[in-house]
Amino acid sequence: MTALARGTALLKLLGPGVLMATAAVGGSHLVASTQAGAKFGWQLALLILAVNLLKYPFFRAGVSYTISTKCTLQQGYLAMGKRYLVLALCLNSIASVVNAAALLLFAASLLAYFIPFDLAISLSAAVVLGLILLILLKGHFDGLDNIAKAIMGVLIVATIAVFVVALVNYDPTTAPVDPPSPYTLATLGFLVVTMGWMPAPIEISAITSLWLKRQCAQQAVTPKTALFDFNLGYGVTALLAVLFLGLGALILYGSNVTLSASGIGFSHQLISMYSSTIGQWTHWLIALVAFLCIFGSALTVYDGYARVVAEGISLLLKMDKPARNTLVTPVLLVMSVVSFSIVLFFKSALLAMLGFAMTLAFITTPMFAWLNHKLVKQTPLHKDAAPSLAVKVLSYIGLVYLFGFLLVFIWWKWLN
Repeated sequence: MTALARGTALLKLLGPGVLMATAAVGGSHLVASTQAGAKFGWQLALLILAVNLLKYPFFRAGVSYTISTKCTLQQGYLAMGKRYLVLALCLNSIASVVNAAALLLFAASLLAYFIPFDLAISLSAAVVLGLILLILLKGHFDGLDNIAKAIMGVLIVATIAVFVVALVNYDPTTAPVDPPSPYTLATLGFLVVTMGWMPAPIEISAITSLWLKRQCAQQAVTPKTALFDFNLGYGVTALLAVLFLGLGALILYGSNVTLSASGIGFSHQLISMYSSTIGQWTHWLIALVAFLCIFGSALTVYDGYARVVAEGISLLLKMDKPARNTLVTPVLLVMSVVSFSIVLFFKSALLAMLGFAMTLAFITTPMFAWLNHKLVKQTPLHKDAAPSLAVKVLSYIGLVYLFGFLLVFIWWKWLN
């Protein structure tokens, strides 16, 4: 087999992991990581790496369980007991509309960048949502994995190129002499926002599980290839998180530039950060890549959450597969109406909307982590998919970290 043939075969095996990365590289990377670098330089690099590492076992659980049992995570929750699935469904129902609204507002802000006249954010959000519904209701989502691979490839190359140029041109004299520490009670809220979607909300693991089950029905997938796909996608999200932190640290840190709270204002700053580093000739190309990246995230989130919520309802009501598939469309439409209403409430306050969504994700994350940990622990898994001793230990450390930090946040927010 030639190198080209091997590469083509490898690309065909990639799917759920790349889609997960596409869904993940949104607010957590383009906003939270960039903000972290702009505010505190490189000081939060270890925290971002630690968050990615400590959440790894819980994202991996969706792949390990599904490839071993050919069942989704939610089917596993139901097998543990009806109350576990009810808990997951309630949390997913809330997260679906909040996270979808945040990405919709971000995508609408980037779309408005291309329009040469002032357009209300509600109208640009309506255009983006209309495109999403058109694609999903027409059944064209199946081809998104190829689009996702192309978008991620271009984004990775562009981000690495900008990072290298920024590193070469970096002037250390611009950095503050006595930089503020991010590890104080006053900055705890910012740390929570940074960690909430890093690399993505853990309930995305249920979406990955659904995508993997669908992939297994269409082609032969082994535990090794499924984990390779997942690890590659997860590794890419961690790499991009550090690179975006680096861009904030190298370009914005110490520059006295305040990131705009409005969606359109922040979009201009984000695109300018790229184009001013590489060259103005890349301006519109970067704008297009940024829009496609966030639009791809929004598209995967609307599809994924709608399928997860529909599956949860159908499992509780003991509906058959045809009825379950029929349920996806009404769930998607309800999601769309509620998420669009949230966008109308926040209007142009992009950073406030993203901060709210990330904080909510931070609060619900420990519950999803515990559900996945419990399910994997009690399920006999394929030997090639079962977690190693290191992953098992990491899972326990991750639970202590997630619940411990949540208690600190509750004390700081409501009891202090």
